[in-house]
Amino acid sequence: MLRDAAASWSHNTTNRKIMKNIIKSALLLVLGLGVFTACNDDNDDNPVVKSPTTFVLNESPLAATLIDLEKSSTIQLTCSQPDYGFPASTTYTVEVSLNADMSAAAEVATATTAKIDIDASVLASTLTTLQLEAGKTEADFPMTIPAYFRVKAAMSTKEGTPIEGTEILSNVISFQNLSLKFSLPPVTTPETLYIVGQFCGWDWNKSVEMAPVNGATHILWHMVYIDGSGIKFNDAKSWDGNQKGFDNISVSGDLASEIIGTSDGNIASSNPGWYLMIITTSVQGRDVIYDVQFNKPEVWLMGPCIGNTSWTELLDGSMFTVPAEADGDFVSPEFTGVPGDQEGCRAYVKIPGYDWWKSEFMVFNNKIVYRGDGGDQERVINAVGQKLYLNFGTDTGKIE
Repeated sequence: MLRDAAASWSHNTTNRKIMKNIIKSALLLVLGLGVFTACNDDNDDNPVVKSPTTFVLNESPLAATLIDLEKSSTIQLTCSQPDYGFPASTTYTVEVSLNADMSAAAEVATATTAKIDIDASVLASTLTTLQLEAGKTEADFPMTIPAYFRVKAAMSTKEGTPIEGTEILSNVISFQNLSLKFSLPPVTTPETLYIVGQFCGWDWNKSVEMAPVNGATHILWHMVYIDGSGIKFNDAKSWDGNQKGFDNISVSGDLASEIIGTSDGNIASSNPGWYLMIITTSVQGRDVIYDVQFNKPEVWLMGPCIGNTSWTELLDGSMFTVPAEADGDFVSPEFTGVPGDQEGCRAYVKIPGYDWWKSEFMVFNNKIVYRGDGGDQERVINAVGQKLYLNFGTDTGKIE
């Protein structure tokens, strides 16, 4: 009995060990299958990118049709999707040229589908620009011309940014009969110009704004400190590529001989100091021309505040002192009289050929406010013995 019980216990123990091994093996098999499945899923989520070898831009059925761009809204192109090995987000960029070899091409549209609509007005203005760059003038328009197109495709991120190294160019197609009128807006002189330089740390947000001459808004002026590092100006507070330097201007004025260009194109001075900078703008063809006078930095008081009851321009004894530093103040002579309510303290610079009041200004709440092309300014009443202090680097001032 004891021997049978022991044998039975031994047999049951062996069976339990066998079952445990079977369960362990099964668990290992399941885990192995899970790892294998996970690896397969990883491959599915991260497919191998193929480099496409062909990318077809389809010929348009309107290729030979006369198309009036002025009366059209869009020109449509269709193309195949490059084979990246899987359906990939793709950005398509359309280029146009006057030449079959696509030289001097310009971009006219982008899309995220293989059906691309080109805005006809954008196409017209682009082709007009290309014709002008090729030597045509406005008098040569209207014209009927061929234009050549191709598309550049590239995989893109979900934000639409092209992925480097995935670009491919299509074949070239043409539209042979595009009716093109001159399609650029008229060129006008800038209404505003800003000056930047070392005086403001080359920071456009701290630049000074030039003031227009009253009744002659194509002429703008400002007092500016110019040193060996120079200045630039622009019609926007930005390094947007349109800023103007020494090579973009013609130089004139009393102190023109002191103005030089730097290696990086700035307008600099061989004799650092203050200048009355006057920019006269004009249009020649499609270009804005900048004639810049650099004159002596003279600022003047006007009227009864300095005893000038005859309102004589450039009166002896009414000129401000000029600071030697870029951050210094121009300081007026002491006021010798108290103007009436309708007269007030008045100051100006002299623009050659224009009356003094067309370039006058005054300090309000510690800020220099230029009359510009506006109406008469509010009068500021002074006391005898006070002076007017002006900082043209920050356009601030005070009377005390």
